[in-house]
Amino acid sequence: MPRHGDLAMKKRRSSAAPERNGHSSMEKDPSYYTFVSSRFGDVGIVWYDGGGGPRIHRIFLPSERSSMSEFLEAHDSGARRRSCPAVDDLAARIRELCSGHAVTFDLARFDLDRCPRFQRRVLLAEFGIPRGRVSTYGRIARHIGHPGAARAAGSALGANPYPLVIPCHRAIRETGDPGGYRGGSAMKRTLLELEGIEFSASGRVIMNALFY
Repeated sequence: MPRHGDLAMKKRRSSAAPERNGHSSMEKDPSYYTFVSSRFGDVGIVWYDGGGGPRIHRIFLPSERSSMSEFLEAHDSGARRRSCPAVDDLAARIRELCSGHAVTFDLARFDLDRCPRFQRRVLLAEFGIPRGRVSTYGRIARHIGHPGAARAAGSALGANPYPLVIPCHRAIRETGDPGGYRGGSAMKRTLLELEGIEFSASGRVIMNALFY
C-alpha cells in the first residue's frame, strides 16, 4: 500500500465473512480512511459516518499497510481518502502520543460493541492502564474475573482493533519480557520508553510500575 495518496483498491467487493457479532456498520455506510504521520511511519485510520458523527472502525499501525488495504477491499472497495474535524483531532492525539506526549482519548466514537464480550472487557481493562505503568496478561485476566486466562487475554490484545488508543503496548509477560506487538518489538519498546518505562540490560521491563 502506498505511503501517501489514495489506496489502489480493486473495483470489486469481496465475499468476506461478516463480523463475529453478526453486524458490521461498514456494510451499510460508506467508509473513509486517512493517515497520521508519526516517528514510526504512517498510522492508518478507517472510519465511517454513523449519522451522529464519525465512527472509528479500525486503526492500523505503520507495519500493517497491506492489512489495511485488504481490510478496505473486503469491507468497502470504494473507500475514499477523507478526514473531518473529529478524525483530525484523533489523528493529532495519536501523533502526540507517538512523540512521547501525555494525551487522553475518548472511546465514544469507537466501535467496541462489535468485539466479542471477553475481548471487549480485556480492551477496556487495557484502556484503563495509565501512562507510565504496565500490566501483565495474567494480571489483566485476573482483573476482569478470568484468572488463568492470560493466554486468551494476550490473544484479545493481539487482535486489538485500536492500537495506540487502547494502549496494548502497555501489556507485557509475567517475566518482564515485553511480548509481541503488531507494530514490532522496536516500536513497542520505544513507546514504553517514551512513557518512562525502564528496561534491563537483557531487554526485560523493570517491573516497578505494575498496574492491577
